[in-house]
Amino acid sequence: MPYRIRPDRPLLAEVQTVARRELEKAIETLEARPEGLHEAIHAARKKFKRLRNLYRLIASGDKPFRRAENARLRDAGRSLSRIRDATALIETVEHLSVHALTDDEAETLAAAREVLALRRDEIAETERDLEAKVATVVAECRAAIEALESLSLPSKTGHAARLMAKGWRKGLAEAHEALETCKGESHGEAFHDLRKAAQAYWMNLSLLRDLWPSAFGAKRTEAKTLVDLLGHEHDLTVLTTLLDHEPETFGDGEGQSFLLAIIIRRQMDLRREALDLADRVFADSAKHEAGIVEALWMRAAT
Repeated sequence: MPYRIRPDRPLLAEVQTVARRELEKAIETLEARPEGLHEAIHAARKKFKRLRNLYRLIASGDKPFRRAENARLRDAGRSLSRIRDATALIETVEHLSVHALTDDEAETLAAAREVLALRRDEIAETERDLEAKVATVVAECRAAIEALESLSLPSKTGHAARLMAKGWRKGLAEAHEALETCKGESHGEAFHDLRKAAQAYWMNLSLLRDLWPSAFGAKRTEAKTLVDLLGHEHDLTVLTTLLDHEPETFGDGEGQSFLLAIIIRRQMDLRREALDLADRVFADSAKHEAGIVEALWMRAAT
């Protein structure tokens, strides 16, 4: 079943159904591991992100529930993040390799990939308690399913419509704020905030795509492209941080400088492309779009 909320059904039941399904999928993946443990962890963490976004969208309906369950899912994801983050750095260098301009750059990136793979393997060796962590996360998922029974949301159509519009407006306002910050400041944290806002927008468009399938489908495609661009940009920021904190991992000073120059060039290209696209994705005001969501919800629900 897809990640979506239908406005012609009771909001509480729809949210509970979506959340329960995502949690059950996370449990199944962590236990069955069809593509291995590390891929299972990656898939489960994506489920947690979807859930946290869902709870953020409906937060004003039950703030205590949102605070408690957001913390639960955040901590569960973090407990499984170390090996996945190490693997993501390898994927980042592979992305850079596609954009290498010379043979020297390709060789530098191949060497970086090799040392990052060794680093990933070393981290995997130290994760002796990974199975215990996975078992704990599965238990937390089961507890999160039980907690859904305590969720309280409005049953009346008008109240539900206003609740969804409020969550939509807040998310878009954060996106606009992050975009303006990125235009004025070039630091990685600002672009990371824009990425999180774009990711939330993309997921919200998926959740409510039945409201206006054609328009929301088109916006979802552009939002996903933006998320991918900003994801690559953030990965490069993480790689730069590792280069600052563990320079010895990447050889001598000359090799480090050369690698950093490759990272910066690609990061600047990604930022320019992302900002151009973000201007289109977030062209409408938060208040205007939220009003559309509320009106569409009322029409679809009745």
